[in-house]
Amino acid sequence: MSARKTLSPDQRRALLATPAGWLACGFGSGLTPKAQGTFGSLAALLPWLLLRQLSLPLYVLVLLLGFGVGVWASNVASRALGVADHRSIVWDEFIGQWIALIPLLLPAFQPSFQSTSLTTWSAATWWSVAAGFVLFRLFDVWKPWPISWLDRRVKGGLGVMIDDVIAGIFAAVVLGIALHFLG
Repeated sequence: MSARKTLSPDQRRALLATPAGWLACGFGSGLTPKAQGTFGSLAALLPWLLLRQLSLPLYVLVLLLGFGVGVWASNVASRALGVADHRSIVWDEFIGQWIALIPLLLPAFQPSFQSTSLTTWSAATWWSVAAGFVLFRLFDVWKPWPISWLDRRVKGGLGVMIDDVIAGIFAAVVLGIALHFLG
């Protein structure tokens, strides 16, 4: 098995020994034995349910702060694991997933997303969230240009984070277009 795919008990302890490691592994969601990125993206939906209630400028500020903290946490975690961009590092999925869901926060799509109560969301709302999730995972795994180029060339914490940011932007654009034409 590749060093990027598995965690030894020592690596797991090193990762979980610091707040940066906890954040980098998505509060434990990246510790699954398989599909770490998918589980990290799923886990990102939980805090998004709270974040979606922020104003758009505050939401963007959270994204920018989350990105900066993610670069730092990914650097710390990569050093602790001795592996650059280990699959258990999933904070980048959190930020990318939150970017992918931005169209659901835009005024043009607000009528169907205005309610703050999850019980009053329509089926279309839930499907839109699911579509944002799937689109982000698709772009994150497929890595079309320039995502693949950035993934190969940019190293360190910035490299861990930047490809998922671009995948999130691609997913957000496709989701926004789909919502425009289907809404």
